[in-house]
Amino acid sequence: MELYDITARRNDGSEQSLADYRGQVLLIVNTASRCGFTPQYQGLQALQDRFAVQGFSVLAFPCDQFGHQEPGADAEIREFCETRYAAKFPLFAKVDVNGAKAHPLFSLLKSQKGGLLGSGIKWNFTKFLVGRDGTVLERFAPSTTPEAIAPKIAALVAKPA
Repeated sequence: MELYDITARRNDGSEQSLADYRGQVLLIVNTASRCGFTPQYQGLQALQDRFAVQGFSVLAFPCDQFGHQEPGADAEIREFCETRYAAKFPLFAKVDVNGAKAHPLFSLLKSQKGGLLGSGIKWNFTKFLVGRDGTVLERFAPSTTPEAIAPKIAALVAKPA
């Protein structure tokens, strides 16, 4: 299975094929509204604003597997992201990123780029940078800010699709 074979449910309940993002550079992030890293939503939106016209998108997947930091329903999560951080990047429905019920996307991402302590995701705001061909190029710890990733994204979007 490859990235573009996967479908995910958007936060509004619609289904989204990741094939719709073929040819784009992606930053896929498991997010949470009540996490110490939640202010990174602002940086993620700044990346979206800066690079979208060059074929880039942030894809946010809320997750409640770490410290019960995303307890809300999808509508609450969407309202929080839009009103608190003016987030306009694609927001997906809440998913599991680890365990038997892990979303296939995160199983694929983890299989392509393990972390320092194994492939499992250890906390919210783990980030996966995906190239235009759907390959996971790099994995970033939750503490890595969106601003720190910006130069890597800039280099990738500068290359033609």
